[in-house]
Amino acid sequence: MQKPTILIADDHTMIVDAFRKLLEPNYEIVGTVADGLALLEIAPQLKPSIVIIDIGMPRLNGLAAGQRLKQIIPKTKIIYVTMNEDGDLASEALRVGASAYLLKSSAGSELLKALHETLRGGTYVTPLIKQAMEESFIRSPSPKGPEKKLTPRQVEVLQLLAEGRLMKEVAAVLGLTPRTVAFHKYRIMETFGIHSNAELIRFAVKNHILPG
Repeated sequence: MQKPTILIADDHTMIVDAFRKLLEPNYEIVGTVADGLALLEIAPQLKPSIVIIDIGMPRLNGLAAGQRLKQIIPKTKIIYVTMNEDGDLASEALRVGASAYLLKSSAGSELLKALHETLRGGTYVTPLIKQAMEESFIRSPSPKGPEKKLTPRQVEVLQLLAEGRLMKEVAAVLGLTPRTVAFHKYRIMETFGIHSNAELIRFAVKNHILPG
């Protein structure tokens, strides 16, 4: 019987090696990549059964990469394994096509359980995150759009930052100084009450700043 195939997208070599050791007895690891753009380049060629993705990756963050991937190869299942405990971000990941959301602090047995559920067509969310998602829903049962609007320049800066680019890279693309990019970034965060890079990514996805 042919083993299900897995592609791993994570920029931490130790994590990738640990995944490989855990999964290879029952799954075929067809490749590993260290950034979101590389994932989008190789996944359509390999067409793996499952892609395991970290959210925080260079060049293109995992959330944006996963969303695009589901549009390109919709049959491939996506499992996020991340350090991020944000319930809202987990909800967004599931909304844009993920089948599972786990933490890197989760036990290896939990990842195996998530893989099993995913291949059966189900979903799996680690208990800690599931509780955070429920609490977030109770606080705000319906998503609300921002009352204030981004300027065109802020949209450009936010899109590039949410794709995982460094501020100096954004500056080079837009022909600005890194100081100006930093000003726009912190102005956005101040205006919309954003307190972390993870929240910045979620804000960009929810408000359709990231391209589909």
